[in-house]
Amino acid sequence: MVLVSSLILGGVGLTFGALIAVANKKLKVWEDPRIEAVNEMLPGSNCGACGYAGCRSFAEGVVGVAAQPAHCTQMTPVSIEMVAGLLGVEAGEAQKKVARLLCAGGSAVAIRDAEYLGVQTCIAAAAVAGGGKCCYWGCLGLADCEVVCDYDAIRMNDQDLPIVDPELCTACGDCVEACPKDLFTIMPIEQALIVQCMSELEGDRAEELCSVACTACGRCVSDAAEGLIEMGRGLPVVDYTKSDLADRAATKSCPTGAIRWVEGAQILDPELERSGRTAG
Repeated sequence: MVLVSSLILGGVGLTFGALIAVANKKLKVWEDPRIEAVNEMLPGSNCGACGYAGCRSFAEGVVGVAAQPAHCTQMTPVSIEMVAGLLGVEAGEAQKKVARLLCAGGSAVAIRDAEYLGVQTCIAAAAVAGGGKCCYWGCLGLADCEVVCDYDAIRMNDQDLPIVDPELCTACGDCVEACPKDLFTIMPIEQALIVQCMSELEGDRAEELCSVACTACGRCVSDAAEGLIEMGRGLPVVDYTKSDLADRAATKSCPTGAIRWVEGAQILDPELERSGRTAG
C-alpha cells in the first residue's frame, strides 16, 4: 500500500513538473538581449534624470526607440556613442538640465526673528516655526539638499545658501524631494530667466523681511516681451513655452533683483566664478 501511494505521488509530481516545464517554455516572455547589453553600459545610479524609473527602464526605452542614448545625463559622450553604435541609432542631442533654487535670501539679506537651536536639518526646522527666518517661504540654509546630493553638485556658501554646480548636477531631483520648502526645481539650463523668490507677500512688507524679495511691483511684466510673464499669487510666472522671447530686458527694472538672468551657476560663488562656470 505504501509503495502504491509513493508511486502515485511520484507520478503526480512528475506530471506537474513536466506541465510546469512546458508552461514555462511556452509562456516565457522573450526579452531583447540588447536591453541587458545597454543596461551594462549605463552608469547604474538610477537617478531618474532621464525621465525613467531607473537605468534598466531607460535601457528598455532606448532599445524600444522611445528614448535616445543622449538623454542619459551621466554618460560620457564616448559612452553615448557606444550605445548608439550598438543599436545602430542616432545618439540624439541631450538637453542639459540643472537644479535651480527659487530663493536668494541668504543670511545677509533675509531677516531672522529667532535663533533655531533644534535638530540641524531643514525638515526639522520647517516643523518648528520655520527655523527662525522671518520669511516663511525662504531657504532655511541647513543643507538637507547638500546631504542628499550624491554627485557633490551642491555646497553651502557663507550666506547659508546652496550653490549648485551646473557641471556636476545631473538633474536627478533628489534636492527637489529633500527641500521642505519646495524651493528647488529642475530646469533646462538654457532657460536663463529665473524668479529667485517664492514669497507671497507684496510691497514693503516683503522687502522688510528680505531685501531681495519680489515685491509684486509688476515691472518685469511690462519690461518683458508681451505674454512672457504674468503675475500670480504676488509673483512673476514665466511662460517657458515662450522661451524664445526671453531676454535680459525682463530684469532691468526689478527693484530688488528678485528676477535674474542666470547663465551657469545661479548664486555667484567665488570658486565657481574663478573656474569660469558662472555668470548672470
